[in-house]
Amino acid sequence: MYAVIKTGGKQYRVEEGEFLRVEKLDAEAGDKVELAEVLMLVDGDDVQIGAPMIEGAVVSATVREQGRGEKVKIIKFRRRKHYRRQAGHRQSYTEILIDSISAKGAKKPAAKKAAAPAKEKPAVKKAATEKDDLKKISGVGPKLEEKLNALGITTFSEIAKFTKKRMEEVDTELNFKGRIERDDWKSQAKILADGGETEFSKKK
Repeated sequence: MYAVIKTGGKQYRVEEGEFLRVEKLDAEAGDKVELAEVLMLVDGDDVQIGAPMIEGAVVSATVREQGRGEKVKIIKFRRRKHYRRQAGHRQSYTEILIDSISAKGAKKPAAKKAAAPAKEKPAVKKAATEKDDLKKISGVGPKLEEKLNALGITTFSEIAKFTKKRMEEVDTELNFKGRIERDDWKSQAKILADGGETEFSKKK
């Protein structure tokens, strides 16, 4: 007898007595867990297929350990741009032992109350097609404004929210070598986004 279950967004074929590594479960080593998302049960010639789950079916398991997989390296590189970023990731997992597979016995989840419909908030954001006049920022002319638009930067609020990483990326794309930070685009853009004026924008 075997079953096909779903957990952590993935599907697994399981049998009794089998060890299995699944996406991290909220349980300690030695805890018993029930996996109620059973998609298919096969017992000899008897095949049950859920739509999408088999009601009442449950797979019981014991948590053996919590661990982390091998490190995966992520590298981003742009040639001739002095741009290189490297990071690593280790995915957490839970190792379980399949104790039993049952066609009946799953606990029915408590019925959830229907959430009240959210009130629609008045739209305060600008239309997606509306752009700000980026030339009001000191050092930005028509040509540079076109280049910024080509990078998807069209409003003061976007520049005001620049992170250090985003600023470095734009600097690299435009070959500015730190000019954005030196000219203090962020503070200028924040004032303009709030409806204020800078010394430079007043002269325009």
